Amino acid sequence: MIDADYGRALARYNRWMNERLYALCAELPEPERRRDRGAFFGSIHATLDHILYGDLALLSRLTGDPAQVPRLGVELFADFGELRAERVRVDERIVAWADALTPDQLDWTMRFTSQTDGVTRELPAWVIAVHLFNHQAHHRGQLTTLLSQLGIDPGPTDLPKVPGLADALAAGGGAEVGPGAVS
Repeated sequence: MIDADYGRALARYNRWMNERLYALCAELPEPERRRDRGAFFGSIHATLDHILYGDLALLSRLTGDPAQVPRLGVELFADFGELRAERVRVDERIVAWADALTPDQLDWTMRFTSQTDGVTRELPAWVIAVHLFNHQAHHRGQLTTLLSQLGIDPGPTDLPKVPGLADALAAGGGAEVGPGAVS
């Protein structure tokens, strides 16, 4: 089983990577973000939208908020600025959730029916928490490939390079981590 430090570390990693990737994507003209590049979700925009969808679906299972998520495949935000703003809000929710994690919140069995295959499953909450972060990293890896194919260097993507991570973990999650933090 994972612990709260795992959640705090990966919540901060998630936020750091999203800030960096959205900044790079914001420099692209809209038609370039929307161009079908043969990726799993086609475009850069659709991949960003799907990552947000996954976060909302998994947060719904872990926290009950949102109470419902749209059907899989529905575009959440057509406008990049709105998508980016919601990404920031959801990343802050994930960090707050991770900062408040207790062993009991990870060690209970949840029952849910997946929108992807219609199968009802019973799994420990910690498995869904791991999947929250794994899902993000998987699709952000696709994004870094798409950006690299455009000649855009996404920079470092390694967890130990998150600025201020060690301080945040030492402080129990309360320390600020991000581009302005000292590592």
